[in-house]
Parts: sequence; C-alpha cells; structure tokens
Amino acid sequence: MEFAIETKDLVRVFKPSRKLLKRKKNPNGEGGSGEGPVTALDRVTTQIRQGELFGLLGPNGAGKTTLIKILCTLLLPTSGQAWVAGHDISKDPFPIRERINMVSGGETSGYGLLTTRENVWMFSQFYGVNSKVAKARIDELLHIFGLWDKRDAKVRTLSSGQRQKMNMIRGFVTDPDILFLDEPTLGLDVNASRVIREYVEAWVRKQKGKTVLLTTHYMAEADQMCDRIAIIDRGRILACDTPENLKRTIRHDTTFRLEVDTLRSASAFSGMKGVKNFSSKDDASKNTTSLTFILEDESAVSDILSAVQAQGAKIHYLQKSEPTLEDVFISMVGRGLE
Repeated sequence: MEFAIETKDLVRVFKPSRKLLKRKKNPNGEGGSGEGPVTALDRVTTQIRQGELFGLLGPNGAGKTTLIKILCTLLLPTSGQAWVAGHDISKDPFPIRERINMVSGGETSGYGLLTTRENVWMFSQFYGVNSKVAKARIDELLHIFGLWDKRDAKVRTLSSGQRQKMNMIRGFVTDPDILFLDEPTLGLDVNASRVIREYVEAWVRKQKGKTVLLTTHYMAEADQMCDRIAIIDRGRILACDTPENLKRTIRHDTTFRLEVDTLRSASAFSGMKGVKNFSSKDDASKNTTSLTFILEDESAVSDILSAVQAQGAKIHYLQKSEPTLEDVFISMVGRGLE
C-alpha cells in the first residue's frame, strides 16, 4: 500500500538567533542565559495510510505544528526524510503543494474588504481550480457549513466561528488528496464543532484515497474521529495505534478521579507509591481542583485522600472509571493536554 505520508528519523532543531544570543549575554559579554538549540522533533518515524483519518495528540510545544509545517513544505527538517503523496518534501515540494491543503484553528486568513464567497474563490484560484468548478463547490460548501446567508458579507463582519467555517471551506474547495487540520475546532461552540467534525469524517469515509492529519486538544474529538492516533511529547512519538488499542494498554491500571477544593500544591502526589501518573487542573470559577490518577495499586487511594485532607480540602466527588484516551495520554506523558 502506498502511504499518503511517511517520515523516517525526522529531526528539527531550532537554534536561537544571533540577535537573541547577543541580547542574552551579560554586560561582560561572557556566556548567556543557558538557552541553546531546541529539538522540536526527535527522530520521528511514522506512516499514514491513504484514506486514513490520523490523529496527532500532544501538549503545547510537543512538536505537532512543526511536523505539520515540514509535511506542508513550509519548513525543512534538520535531518531525516519525509514523503507526502509519494514525493520527497525536501527535493520535490511543488507536486506536494498541488495535492494538499491546510487549515489551522484561530486563523485570521482572508481579506476583510472581500466577501466570504470572494475570499474562498480567490484561494481556489491560487491552486488553479477551474473558476466554474470552484464557484459550484463554494456554493455547495457554504450551504453545508451554514454560511449561505453570509456569502456576501464582508469577512471583517464575521464572528470567529463563522470565519473558521470559511477557513474550512477554503481547505475543501481545492479538493486536496491530503488535508492537514491543526486544531480546527479550537475555541468554537458546540454546534460549529459538530458541523466541522461531521463533514471531515464524511469527506474521508465517502471518497476513495482522501487522507486527513488532525491535531486536536479535545480527546473526545480524537477518540470519535480518528482511525489511529499518535501521541507525541517533546518531539518524540510515544505510541501509535487505534484509540481502542491505546485504551487497552492501561486496562490493567486503575483510573481514579477526584474533584476537591482548590489545592495549594499537588507535589505530595509525585512519587507516591502505587501512583503511576497523575494530572491536576484548577477551576477558578468553582474554586476546585480536578485530579486524575493512573494507579498501579489501588491501595494508594487512602494515601491520596490523606494528602488531600492534609491541605484542609473538602472532597466533592470521587470515581473509579474505565480508562479513556485522556487517561492513556496522562499515563504516557505525565500530564494533561492543557
């Protein structure tokens, strides 16, 4: 089977600029702040099949966007190789650009003086789509994404959700073989997110050979949509499998969730016997802390509760549950996405 995307030992290192290094030096001109090269991707090897909806999960700074930029030929790797649609990204980028498109969440693309329809049509012409074909696709997609009544509205008047729907239409109007979606539903309301998810899934499932690489901060979204998921952290792929198989890897562990009064510190749980990994998240609006533990030994529960009570915090909720994709992530990365 030909792979839509393939990488082999892909490395990307970012070196600080000379201006930054100069600014960081001390008055004597000796040494700096210790800031050196940053390895964004560390020997990433993966294969994405044609017709696959592939997810990439990782915390901020894990290397997701860097990988997408390399695969979209916007950035060269420091070393290693990558092929998209059978073409080497370093040696043969132009055929790749003809067959891909990319949409990112929170984009501000488009010209405010143009209408929604005019903006999408303009982008279609950059790709050389026949004007008549482009106009027919645009009208169809405007109906699907609920923007028909905004077709002649200036882009500057659109809400953030409407603008993101327009960006999604821009991604599909060129009918790419491979579509890169970098957190496409970030910050959108429930209805807008649902429309985007449903269309992306239908687009992949109903057409032969269409491929999507999706990054998202929403675990349920990845679980629902993706055929396979890769978990990346600090530039390395930690695991890659179907959502169900990933969840199966920690079925022998216990997932324990609590909601308590806001804790001063979660450091007491680090290194606690029987605790494989945990995450904590404060909710300032409710003055609570949500805790998720992956336990190797359920006897650790009593120690956890004692540590909570030692801080004078009241327990509002506790539950033992079946593992979720978020639990897999916490187990491997040691923290949540946020």
